[in-house]
Amino acid sequence: MRVALYADIHGNREALEACIGHAARMGAERQVFLGDLVGYGADPQWVVETAMAAQAQGAIAVQGNHDAAIKVGSGGMNGAAAAAIAWTRSALNAEAREFLASLPLEIEEEDRLYVHADASSPARWNYVTDSESARRSLEATRAQATFCGHVHTPCLYGITATSKMMRFKPVSGVAVPLARPRQWLAVLGAVGQPRDGDPAACYGLLDTTAQTLAWMRVPYDIATAAGKIRAAGLPDSLARRLSEGR
Repeated sequence: MRVALYADIHGNREALEACIGHAARMGAERQVFLGDLVGYGADPQWVVETAMAAQAQGAIAVQGNHDAAIKVGSGGMNGAAAAAIAWTRSALNAEAREFLASLPLEIEEEDRLYVHADASSPARWNYVTDSESARRSLEATRAQATFCGHVHTPCLYGITATSKMMRFKPVSGVAVPLARPRQWLAVLGAVGQPRDGDPAACYGLLDTTAQTLAWMRVPYDIATAAGKIRAAGLPDSLARRLSEGR
């Protein structure tokens, strides 16, 4: 089965639509939403409704820190992020807010773990940015493969049976074997706000039969997404960064 993995959509309808369409053309049969459906972007209601509809058809969805902030507040976030959370809260209807609040922090399925941030303490929203944090996350689970977001930059970590850690920078469209008995941790990058210098939306395509994962980069209508952010009165920096991939 091919599974599309979407992380950090952040209310970006144009990016998610492009990724869903691309994944369908690639034969994806299932979807996984790895948190942060909202925040920053101007289409949070549409994105949440899309995730809700997908979940009703068997998709998996976990909670990200921006999703949680809709209910618990934006403490600790920078000014632009906090402003976006306040605006997003008012833009969502009650059903959407309840859906975000109800999402679990992690879901384990077969030999795979889906989580937004560091699996060793999901509620603390720690970033997986290096081999040390990747090891901490991997050692907290028995899953053979962990899939997360939060960082907005694609990366793959592997730990061998002899506890050697390896780090890989994915190449777009190139499937990587997730060989056993090695444990893997894949940071999926971001659908709605990439920060690796490439403004194209990023999602993962997991083949559970072949045991491979590919990071896919998909161009989308950035001008429209940025225009909506400005029209909503959100901080202009949130619009500008889309075309810069940062």
